[in-house]
Amino acid sequence: MIVILMGVSGSGKSTIGQQLAQVLGWCFVEGDDLHPIANVEKMRQGIPLTDADRGPWLQAIGQQISQLQQAKQAAVITCSALKQRYREGLYSTQPPSTLQFVYLKASPAVLRSRLTRRQGHFMQASLLDSQLATLEEPTQAITINLTATDTTAQIVAQIRQQLAV
Repeated sequence: MIVILMGVSGSGKSTIGQQLAQVLGWCFVEGDDLHPIANVEKMRQGIPLTDADRGPWLQAIGQQISQLQQAKQAAVITCSALKQRYREGLYSTQPPSTLQFVYLKASPAVLRSRLTRRQGHFMQASLLDSQLATLEEPTQAITINLTATDTTAQIVAQIRQQLAV
């Protein structure tokens, strides 16, 4: 199984993904590491990405999914997957039964709070509004509603319960 942790910046994809993968003994893939350098520079400058910018990044994630599937390796991958067509594109890399999206959903206030505390990340907090405007909430995903007081362990436990793993 491959789990794609999705959501806007600040939802905790990386932290939760690393912990989930560690607990399950699965491979972890940080989707942000697959961004082209030009995308990282745009985000560092506070410039929102366009669909054209995201294309090569989503293609790289799709290739990673295919490689993991061919190796029969379970994994957790982080990817904002903001639009339905992005998710459909990732589904097209493998049969949908092999992928499970988990949507980490939080209020804008919780997201802003997390982003202002985060240090050393290229994604600027100023881009949150553009991500929220782009987001098409998934209808075919496990949704985990996050609060300001949830711990990583609690969120991982919720995901494991929903996935039955």
